[in-house]
Amino acid sequence: MTGRSEPPDGPPENPAGGEDEYRSLVFDESFIQAARMREYSAQERMGDHARAVRTVPEEQPPVRSGGGSRAAIALVVLIALAFAVAVYIGFRSPYPQPAPRRAEPLRTTVIPLAPRGAVPGGSPEQLYRAEPVSGFRTGAEGINFPAVKRTQNFSDSQITAALATVKDYLVESSLNPDVLTGSVRRPVEHLIDPDQRTQFERSLSDPADDGSHAATGWLVRFDPERVELADPQIRVQGTLRYEEEAAGVLGVVSDHTFTYALRPAEGPPRKDGASLFTVRRELHFRFDREDLRLHRLEVRTAHVQAGPQSCSADATGMLRPLLAGEKADARGPAATDPYASGPPTAALCGTLAAVSPSTAPSSPPPGPEADRTPRP
Repeated sequence: MTGRSEPPDGPPENPAGGEDEYRSLVFDESFIQAARMREYSAQERMGDHARAVRTVPEEQPPVRSGGGSRAAIALVVLIALAFAVAVYIGFRSPYPQPAPRRAEPLRTTVIPLAPRGAVPGGSPEQLYRAEPVSGFRTGAEGINFPAVKRTQNFSDSQITAALATVKDYLVESSLNPDVLTGSVRRPVEHLIDPDQRTQFERSLSDPADDGSHAATGWLVRFDPERVELADPQIRVQGTLRYEEEAAGVLGVVSDHTFTYALRPAEGPPRKDGASLFTVRRELHFRFDREDLRLHRLEVRTAHVQAGPQSCSADATGMLRPLLAGEKADARGPAATDPYASGPPTAALCGTLAAVSPSTAPSSPPPGPEADRTPRP
């Protein structure tokens, strides 16, 4: 509306004619109806007022300082110092450490077994059918474990590991054809405790009948120029037993009889020209925890009986079998001279019961029950 004019219905009632002090603020109904209404938008209502939203300042690049690197270096130094102290305390422990146990030298006894008459011959099949060899098993199948039960300081698995090492030693030293002919020694040597290897090497290179350096105490070995295997299937029978000998020391004893079918190395092979040769080996082994971990053993004693051989045969370096049809000589074992210097020799010889393919012997099996009576 424009200008100022009287209301459409005439002036308001005011008989005195004076102005009311609120006249400018009073609107009648016709004034209100004639007025134009406008609703402002939110933007218009806000006008020049600032928005109620905080402006985020722009991100500033981090300020690098040497504080973090210095802390990392200090941490590394502390860790290194703690490690050095731990190592020092470990080496300077007040508790006494057990001294490492050294393997003792092997003690050996090798006894020839002489036949009563001529050595019987035949084919390997015929000879192996005779008693008591017919009940023997073939090769490693004849080396069986006993029932295993833990001891005070050794678990079942440790005892089994010791028995397995002994079996490996018996297989390599008694059944390996290359070892039997003397062409190799490593398969046996690597199973022996390092403290005994010098003695082992001397026994094979310079054997002596002194109770310590008989090669045949360590392994079975034949002269390849004289004999050869007529059948590679060697017959075996025996037992294994074990016991804890001391705290941290496990002992194993093997007692096995090995029977070989042999024939002359020279000349054409004859079907009935084979003969049996029996070796009984009673060995005592020892193990500590280090031996068990490294799959090795210490051979403490070796008692060997082998025949048929002549009592005068020197069986310290290699066994000297009598073959089919041969007889032992009349000489007894080498006599011991009590006035001679040096280590004494064992003047022992046993008697071997013959095993014939046609006649089963009434005497005990050859070897294990042989007569050990010394002969003059």
